[in-house]
Amino acid sequence: MLRIAVPNKGSLAETAALMLDEAGYAVRKDPKVLHLIDSRNDVEFFYLRPRDIATYVGSGALDVGITGRDLLLDSHSEAVEVTELDFARSTFRFAGPTGTFSEIGDLAGKRLATSYPGLVGDFLARAGVETTLVKLDGAVESAVQLGVADAVADVVETGSSLRNAGLTIFGPVILESSAVLISSPAAPAAMSTLLRRLQGVLVARQFVLMDYDLPVALLEQATVIARGIESPTVSPLRDPEWVAVRVMVRREDTNSVMDELYELGARAILVSAIHAARL
Repeated sequence: MLRIAVPNKGSLAETAALMLDEAGYAVRKDPKVLHLIDSRNDVEFFYLRPRDIATYVGSGALDVGITGRDLLLDSHSEAVEVTELDFARSTFRFAGPTGTFSEIGDLAGKRLATSYPGLVGDFLARAGVETTLVKLDGAVESAVQLGVADAVADVVETGSSLRNAGLTIFGPVILESSAVLISSPAAPAAMSTLLRRLQGVLVARQFVLMDYDLPVALLEQATVIARGIESPTVSPLRDPEWVAVRVMVRREDTNSVMDELYELGARAILVSAIHAARL
């Protein structure tokens, strides 16, 4: 069986479980369940702390897993990123007391608080900056106010938590992170089915199917508006001067594409959700 590590709690867990459900796999009903066998799909799931997943997968104890890119890099595991999963996006930045720091070099010789010492330490090493890293498990933005550190390196969303703590962002972006599928160094062949299914879920979330009728003379212009993944599917209608067209369109572009097609001369424009895909 393919052994898959899944986050058991936290921001990654719910969306990862939903994605696996949409991909046709069994999901646990009880949050206390830590091991689940899906015999129909010949896989077994291990529900683990997100921070530990890269370690288990990198050691070969498990075959693949879903975790954050930040946690993968911070672990110094030998696990390999296979593909991005398009959720749990986050940005890591440096922050310090307003007016104190302006560039990364200002951190030399200072104390820097972070929950990701491996990730941040590697970034600073590449930049040639030596600091004293102070590892904290949470509430990093309080470290300066409490005198534990001179600056922090943390996840930034709106920046409001940092501003409330009297801190200002400075220096380069440390990392743009998101949820990723990872594998052991010797990627198992059985992983290919899981990968195709997850990619199919991403396609289904990102695209819709658009059907419309159009005078055949306008087909080339319509194709410029909506090209599809490869090209539209075109079928004849009873009226030889008209055709029926089906095309995949990015979900966020749906209404603007419908407007443009209608103005061109398309009619009976219908949009359908995609529940699964293999491209």
